[in-house]
Amino acid sequence: MRFAAIADVHGNYLALEAVITDIRAQGIKEIVNLGDMASGPLDARRTMDALIALDAVHVLGNHDRYLIDRPPEKMGSWDRPAHAQLDKTHLDWLRALPPTRVYRDLVFLCHATPAHDEVYWLDTVISDGTVCMASLDAIEKQAEGITQPLILCAHTHVARTVRLGDGRRIVNPGSVGSPGYRDTHPFPHLIEAGTPDARYAILELADGSWRVTFRHVPYDHEAMAALARQNGQLELASALATGWIR
Repeated sequence: MRFAAIADVHGNYLALEAVITDIRAQGIKEIVNLGDMASGPLDARRTMDALIALDAVHVLGNHDRYLIDRPPEKMGSWDRPAHAQLDKTHLDWLRALPPTRVYRDLVFLCHATPAHDEVYWLDTVISDGTVCMASLDAIEKQAEGITQPLILCAHTHVARTVRLGDGRRIVNPGSVGSPGYRDTHPFPHLIEAGTPDARYAILELADGSWRVTFRHVPYDHEAMAALARQNGQLELASALATGWIR
C-alpha cells in the first residue's frame, strides 16, 4: 500500500500542479487530501476545479468550512476573496465532504484533530509565541478511540510525524501552498517553513510498518508571491517568496 497525502493548498494552484506532477512521477496513483483547499488571496477557482477533478479522497478543513457556514461579510481576509471566485458547484462539493473519514480501513483522516478542525495536534503554542512540539500525553489524548495504525492530520502547515506509545503513527504532510502564516490563537504566533517549496508526504506500508517520506517540490513560487502582493497580502507574499514572514 502506497499513497500520497496533501493538505493546506490554500488556493495555490501552481503549487498544487507541481505536487500532483511530482506524485505521478513517483508512480503513485492514490491521493488523500486533508483540507483547506481554496481560502487565500490566490487562485481559488482554478484550485477547486483541479481538486474536484482529481481522483482523491478528501476531508473538509476549517477554512473550507468557513466558506460554507457563514455569509461573506462574516468571513476572514483569506476566505472572502476565495469565496468571491467560487460558484455554487464548488460550494456544494465542499458541503458534501466529511470532516473525518477512514481510508482503506487502515488510515484515519482529519484536518486538525479528530474532534476539532481548528486545534493544533502535534504542535503547541506557548504564551510568548513560541511554537513547539506538543507533549506526547497531549497528542495521545487526542488520538483516543482511533483504532487505525496510521493517522493523518494537517492544519499547522508543519511537516511532522509522531509515533505513539502503542505504535500508531501520526503524520502531518505539511502545506502544499502556504509556507507561512500569522495567527492569534491561542497566542499570537508565526508559522514559517523556511523555504517556499510545496510540500506533501508519501506513505508506504511495507513489512507491517509505515514508512514516511516528506517531499519538498520547487515550483514558480514567485508568480504566486506576486499574486498575493497584488491582492494586498504582503505577509503571505513574503512567505510564498521565501518561506519566511518578514
